[in-house]
Amino acid sequence: MHIDILTVLPELLESPLGHSIMKRAKDKGLLEVHVHHLREWAVNEYGQVDDYQYGGGAGMVMMCEPLANAIETLSKDRKYDEIIYMTPDGHRFNQSTANQLSLKGNLLIICGHYKGIDERIREHFVTMEISIGDYVLSGGELAAAIVVDAVGRLLPGVLNDETSALTDSFQDNLLAPPVYTRPADFRGWVIPEVLLSGDPKKVEEWRYEQSVKRTEARRPDLLD
Repeated sequence: MHIDILTVLPELLESPLGHSIMKRAKDKGLLEVHVHHLREWAVNEYGQVDDYQYGGGAGMVMMCEPLANAIETLSKDRKYDEIIYMTPDGHRFNQSTANQLSLKGNLLIICGHYKGIDERIREHFVTMEISIGDYVLSGGELAAAIVVDAVGRLLPGVLNDETSALTDSFQDNLLAPPVYTRPADFRGWVIPEVLLSGDPKKVEEWRYEQSVKRTEARRPDLLD
């Protein structure tokens, strides 16, 4: 998978995408992530990529020209399956969307900043708009890192045990069951006996029951 990210603050993405599972995915050649500084396409020598909004009001807006030129330049090298804009009023990101995006080959992510981007870019270039929640961040960089992480870990070969992702919370609209490790008895806190039974069928049945109970208690909306 190849992912390009357009941003005015590329340094915000260095750490989230340079360690742990994302680093492993890149080292294995399973995921390419290229962060592009939007000021490479600035409208003048001062690096301007934003301007005042028409009609007045507080907050600067990312300009059409730099974004259009950047998208068109990057599109010469590859055809994007999705051009994604990170925005609070976008589609709420969830596991289903992550699963769908993990099947794509090329993605371009635009990180909004300031008051957002010129609406004409959304109308003529953007194919998907994503929000990670009902709140506003200073920019779309951290949100983009979350999307890349959620999608990247699903690529075949990234995780040592590929079945791990299939048992995560929100797969099949259920929260993950409780998990335990050694020792089996810690300070008198004993793990459920079924986990010591050695019977895979009973263990799976218990895990499913616990997933349903946890979902009913914590996220009943997922069962609707």
